[in-house]
Amino acid sequence: MGERSAFFYGTLMSSQVLHRVCPSDSLPQSQKPSRFETRVAILHHHCRRKVRYADYPAVTPSRDDSVRGTFVTGLTENDIRRLDVFEGSEYKRSKVRVRLVDASGEELPEEVDAETYIWYSGVENLEDGEWDFEHFCREKLRFWAGPAARAEEFEEVDMLDVDDQQVADPTRGRGVNGHVLKQFDDGVGEKQVSKSAV
Repeated sequence: MGERSAFFYGTLMSSQVLHRVCPSDSLPQSQKPSRFETRVAILHHHCRRKVRYADYPAVTPSRDDSVRGTFVTGLTENDIRRLDVFEGSEYKRSKVRVRLVDASGEELPEEVDAETYIWYSGVENLEDGEWDFEHFCREKLRFWAGPAARAEEFEEVDMLDVDDQQVADPTRGRGVNGHVLKQFDDGVGEKQVSKSAV
């Protein structure tokens, strides 16, 4: 189980999107249902706005505003790496303090530490309106999760899996010098291999 926690305020509030970015394929089945603990939380002194021409929002500092989202615990270092790539260069991961909300909808008085992604790509790229999670779920989620999901939304995150496999085996299963090891296994002599390797 991971030790990191984050506050999500946009597409990652959807468990389908979160689990797409941070899959639990490598975990034992017994840990999959309880991989993340998610609670409603509020980030004060920030506002959430629509990113122009995008399905996702941005959060920026704002003295008089608050953002309702999810506080997620159980994230691993690898999850954070994947989230950093998913969020991209328009955002900067920052430490924040959020207040949890209890089952009755009441905000609890104590704050907890979390990390979140703050928009750093200029307010001119933001619309005036508040981003609406319910609208996203109703109108856009199908493009982010499920059979109709657009692969380009996750392309860079998916490349991490390919990169990790190449680091684990940079020869992609061929072994060092590819055919050379195969010839040794087949009983071809060292002289023959040396000749063909030149």
